[in-house]
Amino acid sequence: MKTIFNKKRSSFILCTVLTVAMALSATGCNGSKNNAPAKTTAAADATVLGEGSTSFAFTVTDPDGSTSSFDIHTDKATVGEALLELELIAGDDSEYGLYVKTVNGVTLDYDKDGKYWAFYVDGEYATSGVDSTPITAGADYAFKAE
Repeated sequence: MKTIFNKKRSSFILCTVLTVAMALSATGCNGSKNNAPAKTTAAADATVLGEGSTSFAFTVTDPDGSTSSFDIHTDKATVGEALLELELIAGDDSEYGLYVKTVNGVTLDYDKDGKYWAFYVDGEYATSGVDSTPITAGADYAFKAE
């Protein structure tokens, strides 16, 4: 009789421990619903630049394929205004807007080397120029050498 009582007691304790373990693994020890990290707007190793209430991620892919990541903070209205203010881009004004020739200190000249700076918004080739693209908080903007 004592053996049956000990087996039931051991089974109850084992079930309780397993239930608690499953509950902790499902919610994490901090009580969140999953263990996924919160979404961030920039890479963990991004350089933080600027001051302002709006932030966005900005990535530069150089001609050699190396990338630089920035977490931009600004109160400017367009991506171009913010990047110009921080001296991350430079170029020439044209009838179509700002023709970006220099990004993060690297100058490309299509007429000389056949490469240019392509502007991307959330991974898609931009349909507007950098100087006319309004900032969307949390968006990812990029220039890639192409």
